[in-house]
Amino acid sequence: MIHLSVIVPCYNEQENLQKGSLFRINDYLTKANYTWEVIIVDDGSTDASREQIEKFISVHRGFRLVKNSHQGKAQAVITGVNLAQGQLVLFQDLDQATPIEEVEKLLPFIEKGYSVVIGSRNTRREGSPFLRLLMSRGFMLLRTFILGLGEIRDTQCGFKLFTKEAVKEIFPKLRLYLPQNGQVHGPMVTAGFDVEVLYLAKKFRFKIKEVPVFWHYVETRRVNPVTESINGLLDMLKLKVNNLKGYYS
Repeated sequence: MIHLSVIVPCYNEQENLQKGSLFRINDYLTKANYTWEVIIVDDGSTDASREQIEKFISVHRGFRLVKNSHQGKAQAVITGVNLAQGQLVLFQDLDQATPIEEVEKLLPFIEKGYSVVIGSRNTRREGSPFLRLLMSRGFMLLRTFILGLGEIRDTQCGFKLFTKEAVKEIFPKLRLYLPQNGQVHGPMVTAGFDVEVLYLAKKFRFKIKEVPVFWHYVETRRVNPVTESINGLLDMLKLKVNNLKGYYS
């Protein structure tokens, strides 16, 4: 029986792969005292990411590659979660902005009865530009006003741990980012996905714990902060409408 499944979405991550991100994950997990698996879901990369991952997993046990057509980060994570065999499921970004070893801060809260344990950058976001800090504050206020998630300070940190029971309840109900039938262009990094997951976790009354973790800003050209904020607001409004229509009951 697998104890921990680690889901890692990938889209054009050649640079981070060359920096050894998968080696870091492997080095940590091979020392763990529990069984594990790592599911890397490639979201239709157009660079050499798939080839580099295939080369890595050919000589490292416990890793597998799933090749998606380009559907966006949300679908990559959902694909991996649906394939996970672990009693616990963690998803994290390949760039290791929050390194894999930070899971040690999350695991104890599972033993204390929490079903969803999320990494939080809190108010300290090392290296993050002022504009992104400002926009994150605005996003937090809108999230509280529209969805009532004010008790969660950071919904967007890409480091979240779930029990198998929580996964089975939450993920089949997700509606914001269903498969797009080839209509996705670009990286498609979406704020609404994390918000919908946590909104449903709260709605279904799972115990949620937010835990401060190390996080370092990794510069990327894939995300336009203005576009991301607008899309995030639209996602929150769609989520509210979905709930009013009874889609999450």
